Amino acid sequence: MKRSIYEVITNQIVRAIEEGAATYQMPWHRVSADITCPINVVSGRGYRGLNVISLWMIAQANCFQSGTWATYQQWQEKGAQVRKGEKSATVFSWKKLERDQDGELDFGTGDRGQHFVAKAYHVFNAEQVDRYEPQNVPQLSEEARDEAAERFFRSIPANVSEGGDVACYEPGADIVCMVPFGQFKEAAGYYAVLAHELTNWTGAKSRLDRDLSGRFGSEAYAMEELVAELGAAFVARQLGLPSDPRIDHAPYIANWLKVLKNDSRAIFAAAGKAHAAADYLAAFSAAESEPG
Repeated sequence: MKRSIYEVITNQIVRAIEEGAATYQMPWHRVSADITCPINVVSGRGYRGLNVISLWMIAQANCFQSGTWATYQQWQEKGAQVRKGEKSATVFSWKKLERDQDGELDFGTGDRGQHFVAKAYHVFNAEQVDRYEPQNVPQLSEEARDEAAERFFRSIPANVSEGGDVACYEPGADIVCMVPFGQFKEAAGYYAVLAHELTNWTGAKSRLDRDLSGRFGSEAYAMEELVAELGAAFVARQLGLPSDPRIDHAPYIANWLKVLKNDSRAIFAAAGKAHAAADYLAAFSAAESEPG
């Protein structure tokens, strides 16, 4: 029986988590900033959600340094040719369907309940094609990246308190608790942890109202931590920072694997909510940079 796109991508992620579990190296961790955010060569737009994680994982496995991807036909439109024998990567887009009053799926645009399904398509990396000349993108220095990160996080109106040796978000007090900056070996480590806790902060009822208990039950807290891990990875890539493994998340790995193996759509939901959280955080710095 043909497997669904949900099963194909979930199984890829599960295998990657299992392979990295011993060293807490998850497929969304980037210990360096050398793999760029995946973008489409035709639209110039970045891939989103779980597609980002999948393409990072495939790029790393194949030692691709380029973050540029496209379908076979799109490469041809750009005058490039996918080399014979190259293997594609599977990504997906959401297709909106709607149900009529009898519950049948409908392609209309009325006020009825909406339903989304994933549609698979196949892309190739720029390093798998001939006759394509990539554009040189200037790289920021480490100092410039840290300055950009500082501006990004300073724009977010969260109550951040430094002190102690534990980083967490306290929903009752609505406070993000952070280990002091000076205790981190480098600035990027501090910002990665802060991005994680701020992703948790976005889930408050007054913000994105992210309640996972209805879907994940007793595993809701572990899944919220998965959303925060993914959200931090998305923010880190936006800022050109590495996203290092956190040993204190080891207890959640078994829970993540249990949920993902039982629900092939769980990782899609987690990645979607994580990207929404990253967008929410990014909106603050975008608003500050607007002329006014």
